[in-house]
Amino acid sequence: MTGLSKTTITSLPRVYSGKVRESYAVGDDKLLIIATDRISAFDVILDDPIPGKGKVLTAITDFWFKKLDGVLPNHLTGIDPESVVAPEERDQVRGRAVVAMRLKPILVECVARGYLIGGGWKEYCQTGAVCGIKLPEGLRMGEKLPEPIFTPAGKAAVGTHDENITFERVVELYGEDIANKIRSATLELYRRASEYAATKGIIIADTKFEFGLDAEGNVRLMDEVLTPDSSRFWPAESYEVGMSPPSFDKQFIRDWLEAQPWDKTPPAPRAPAEIIEKTADKYREALRRLADTDIE
Repeated sequence: MTGLSKTTITSLPRVYSGKVRESYAVGDDKLLIIATDRISAFDVILDDPIPGKGKVLTAITDFWFKKLDGVLPNHLTGIDPESVVAPEERDQVRGRAVVAMRLKPILVECVARGYLIGGGWKEYCQTGAVCGIKLPEGLRMGEKLPEPIFTPAGKAAVGTHDENITFERVVELYGEDIANKIRSATLELYRRASEYAATKGIIIADTKFEFGLDAEGNVRLMDEVLTPDSSRFWPAESYEVGMSPPSFDKQFIRDWLEAQPWDKTPPAPRAPAEIIEKTADKYREALRRLADTDIE
């Protein structure tokens, strides 16, 4: 299986190209969103794609949208992506695209943390808190928190780092109503997903959600949901407090990159074929475990 690094849709106007997804306008009020097989680490897009990754991300997100229905409405329209492009372009969207409502993005990355790891662990070591939330003393790396916490980040431009912000800052930006709505939705989505994933032998250490406003001002869940790109998935059987467990997400390739002589500025080192293949296997295993299915 070869990977799709970029799309070449000419039947629709291109709107946006991010780290992984590319968007095209479908009329004035909808977007065709395609998940490529690109992978980024430390905010750098790697030269080599992960074959099938975009299809895995799309399949997992579709699974979660159905599983978590009822918390908040989402951005899906139900329109077949293959119906909005030229016949010769259908291979580029098959299994890896959705037609979504064109929303006004809420520029806050909504992170739910159930375990102390990554940037949250580093911040806790320095301040005893994460995003202004004071935590008990003596917690260890990877430890489960007394209860999940909402740790928002301000959205940054592609190629730069998102910055953690306090909930009070979210209120300043969007008002109490929207701030409370996205915080409660983030924590409820995380709670439901974590409980389900636990039955499949997966710990969701943390995850991020994105929300937008529709034409009527309603908050909707958008973008990807609970994928290996937006979450830390740990196999429950190998979880231990005090260490960073092996994962089903892109932490595998991040760990390889961390071992290379690289200053985390473009270009990233070229990963060998076996690292690319193992990373692809990690993504597909997450899909198989969670949704009992696989990509073609």
